[in-house]
Amino acid sequence: MIAAIIRWSLRNRLLVLLSAMLMAALGWWAVQKAPLDALPDLSDVHVIIKVGYPSKAPQVVEDQVTYPFTTTMLSVPDAKTVRDFSMFGDSYVYVLFEDGTDPYWARARVLEYLSQVQSTLPPQAKASLGPDATGVG
Repeated sequence: MIAAIIRWSLRNRLLVLLSAMLMAALGWWAVQKAPLDALPDLSDVHVIIKVGYPSKAPQVVEDQVTYPFTTTMLSVPDAKTVRDFSMFGDSYVYVLFEDGTDPYWARARVLEYLSQVQSTLPPQAKASLGPDATGVG
């Protein structure tokens, strides 16, 4: 079989050369048109809320800060998951959104809901949004 292909290629050199040039041209065109990202961002759209509540135990932070934030953020439109972490003096709430959600739209919605829950927090607790970046950077 391979010997027959080699014999045919030797008899039809012009056809082999033209098909090789056509494939090279199509390959060049495909490389130019292909969307390429060196580091594709496969992470979910998420917004991080950090609440500082200085000198408070993790259980107090959980009860007075993390729980109200988590329950409020569950009602944000297009929110898929809400995760929270409470530690000594800090609380982190991660709001993960559905695929295809615009990151700036998500931050705006979280900021709206953040203003709603801010009034129910203790006066020492200061909330802020996390960085405007993805997991890739």
